[in-house]
Amino acid sequence: MRIAFLGTPEAAVPSLRALVDAGHDVALVVTRADRRRGRGSALVASPLKRAALELGLSVTDDLMAVRDAHVERGVVVAYGALIPAALLAEVPMLNVHFSLLPRWRGAAPVARAILAGDAETGVDVISLEASLDTGPIHAETRVPVDDKTLSELTLELADVGAKLLIEVLSSASLLAHPWPQFGDATYARKLDATDFALAPTMSVAQAARVARLEASRVTIGGRRLRILRAHVDDGSALSPGAVRVARAVALGFSDGTLALERVQPDGGRAMTSTAWWTGARLVEPVRWEGPITPDGPVGSGA
Repeated sequence: MRIAFLGTPEAAVPSLRALVDAGHDVALVVTRADRRRGRGSALVASPLKRAALELGLSVTDDLMAVRDAHVERGVVVAYGALIPAALLAEVPMLNVHFSLLPRWRGAAPVARAILAGDAETGVDVISLEASLDTGPIHAETRVPVDDKTLSELTLELADVGAKLLIEVLSSASLLAHPWPQFGDATYARKLDATDFALAPTMSVAQAARVARLEASRVTIGGRRLRILRAHVDDGSALSPGAVRVARAVALGFSDGTLALERVQPDGGRAMTSTAWWTGARLVEPVRWEGPITPDGPVGSGA
């Protein structure tokens, strides 16, 4: 099948590679324009653009170029913008969306599933409509959330979605007979700094979910630290704001203790929390403070 592929982040790359491996003719890849990043403000291509160029595919940031690509269908995975109704009328499109619709329509479905404590999420391949993630479903796969971090769960869903996409495209029945979404819709708004905030007054269960987004920062003894992996320590109790160091650096919350497994100090590399404590040369007792959050809004999803 001759296809135009639309996407931007790393989560879109498995589906693009799967299409090429399955023998589909990816005539055009559309991604967001290169953006300036880093201290030197150098232009940086999206992960999807880099993958497409490696595969020798034609790439553009002009969405309307799809009209002249003479494709049978478009495929959209985490493109990051709505597709105009006029273009959808000319080119039917499938969307690989990382949630069980209609739950978590919108920009950050994976993170919202984690923050809400959902037991499972999944991938839906839907027909794209001009309205946000409302199209009928061609296929669905469910995935347990467990204690996976945002990056782990997103990577799993990206791989599951790539396989499901190929299954749909290879089945005339799945393509021809989608079913309507059923149930109450929820919306996965784009993440902002408040979603990463940790404070001693929080419950430890919610703090653990926030930590699984891998972007929360706290200050311990005056040292700022990013939390990459943590878990609820059911075997110990600390008062809110307290810090204890044993097998891991542990933080006290309103009703329990969060043990930090991997952390990253500002300007440093990722390491175990005990390695960081040793290098920081802090001495108990110290306190931790929050909320300290990353700058600017963050989105993740499809």
